Amino acid sequence: MKHRRTKGLLIRTALLMAGMMMTAATAAAQEYVSISKDGVNLRSGPDTKSSVVYELPQGYPLKVMSKQGDWLKVSDFENDQGWVYAPLVTNARYVIVTVNNGNVRSGPGTNHDTVGTVVREVVLKQIGEQGDWIKFEHPQLTGWIHRKLVWP
Repeated sequence: MKHRRTKGLLIRTALLMAGMMMTAATAAAQEYVSISKDGVNLRSGPDTKSSVVYELPQGYPLKVMSKQGDWLKVSDFENDQGWVYAPLVTNARYVIVTVNNGNVRSGPGTNHDTVGTVVREVVLKQIGEQGDWIKFEHPQLTGWIHRKLVWP
């Protein structure tokens, strides 16, 4: 009988630890959205009466900090914050270049040919990934870029 209690205690402990790990993973997971069309206003508050901080282009990626009604408090790659109206964002994956110049490769690795370059603040539509490499498309170029050169 003692053996059963120990086994039950071990199972309960394992379940508790698994639950704690899932909670930690959920808390660590960030929600990212992208602007759905050109000219969307990032505002200082969660209403249309609040001042416009920036006008954002289509695809511009943002991290969701919190929600208030139909408004999202967001942050960008430079940690600038503001509010955007939720119906004006999409879950489509976009990234933004964070370095002054970055090489674009024909495949996911430095052993692949350089097919172009991208510059800071260019928005790229992510269409795939492999390891630390992101496959993207842009009106002027399609290729692969290393994850450390873009956000998020």
